[in-house]
Order: sequence, then structure tokens, then C-alpha cells
Amino acid sequence: MAVPKRRHSKARTRTRRSQWKLTAVQNTTCPQCHEPRLPHRVCSNCGYYKGRKVVDVKVAE
Repeated sequence: MAVPKRRHSKARTRTRRSQWKLTAVQNTTCPQCHEPRLPHRVCSNCGYYKGRKVVDVKVAE
């Protein structure tokens, strides 16, 4: 198994670890019904994607 010849400095280690955080999920508004939705996904409220109906959505009664 390979073993590092020299130890990494604290600055180098912390610089590498500073990039691991995830970014918050960005919501967009649906152009049909103006409800928030995830980008590049079918709207769960109206069923539209890229201006056309893709999924039939059942209405709760």
C-alpha cells in the first residue's frame, strides 16, 4: 500500500476540505402555474415540462 512520503501541511489540507460543502437546492418557478419546482424536472403541480404536458396530475378532492 502506498504511503505518503511527506505529511501535508494544515493549509493544504484545509484548502482541500473547504470545497466539500454542498450548495443549497435552487428552486425555479414553473412558467405554467408559477409554483416552485426543481430545475430540469417535471412540475409536480401541473405536469408540464418545457412548455408541453408530460404527466397527467391527479387533483385531490
